[in-house]
Amino acid sequence: MSDPHAAPAPAPIGVPPFAVIPGAQVQHTLQGQEQQIMELVEATYHLHAVGQSVNPPSYFLRFPDRPADRIIALPASIGGQARVDGLKWISSFPGNVQAGIPRASAVLILNDHDTGYPFACLESSIISATRTAAMAASAAHTLSQGRRTRPARVGFFGTGLIARYIHTFLAATGWSFDEIGVHDVCADSAAGFRSYLQATHATTTRITVHDSPEELIRSSDLLVFATVAGQPHVTDPAWFDHNPLVLHVSLRDLAPEILLASANIVDDVEHCLKADTSPHLAEQLTGNRDFLTGTLHDVTTGRVRLPQDRPVVFSPFGLGVLDLAVGKHVYDEAARTGQLHVIDGFFHEVSRYG
Repeated sequence: MSDPHAAPAPAPIGVPPFAVIPGAQVQHTLQGQEQQIMELVEATYHLHAVGQSVNPPSYFLRFPDRPADRIIALPASIGGQARVDGLKWISSFPGNVQAGIPRASAVLILNDHDTGYPFACLESSIISATRTAAMAASAAHTLSQGRRTRPARVGFFGTGLIARYIHTFLAATGWSFDEIGVHDVCADSAAGFRSYLQATHATTTRITVHDSPEELIRSSDLLVFATVAGQPHVTDPAWFDHNPLVLHVSLRDLAPEILLASANIVDDVEHCLKADTSPHLAEQLTGNRDFLTGTLHDVTTGRVRLPQDRPVVFSPFGLGVLDLAVGKHVYDEAARTGQLHVIDGFFHEVSRYG
């Protein structure tokens, strides 16, 4: 006779099916979900801050004969309801742009929490751009709340895919601007981005392509740096005398002297102060981390208050847990709607003794 008080037997563990989710499906799933994805990113940052994630340092694969190119591995694990492990494998080959194809390409592998088996491979350049844009929009909302006036003039320094996604997320989560400034070292890219902006904004929004970085910076209350710069190229702190809010998404545009004259917010201290990012260079210059004001989570929870008399610079490394969270959301949506493309028999040797 069975014991009615006995604990239920654990469910048998099996090899999960393996699915492939291409870019078109990823894009379709995420389209129009900007507010939801921004909230998902904020929730993931909270899980990370309270210790419910594992996010080791990223590994950079570099090439002696191709110093501009790199491929980065971002392993991560999330607890909470997501309960998923995985890896983003993303390449950055700047020369692609001249060939007419995107600079970055990526895949995301999701691993089953219980067995460790990979259960999905997703095209991830769209996921990466989405989580980056959601992260930037969240920071813009959070960091602007304590300022005297909400920024009404935005400037985009760099006009590629990431800039377009950030603009989309800002517009979809309640931002509107009187003026939009644009600057890019490539005149064709700046013109193309301007055309995109003109197609998405009313004629009352003034859109200006600035010839010089100084013009763009001095005319913007909210600045978005989304370049492929490998070392600082903006060096004059005086350009920031009007105390703008700076989303330093590309991490290597600003000279250390600019950061030392600013309030500096990061998403994760240890990750941001590596790989010769601008915050890392500031640490090397000063020998300490006193220039850091705190993390975005510190601002969200009220542990840090932002000054009014200095620029505020947000330098996010962009954690692998964010890619996992967005990728798992895409997978769950595809599974819920019956649109998973499962590769039957992907794992072949599944019997221990043949």
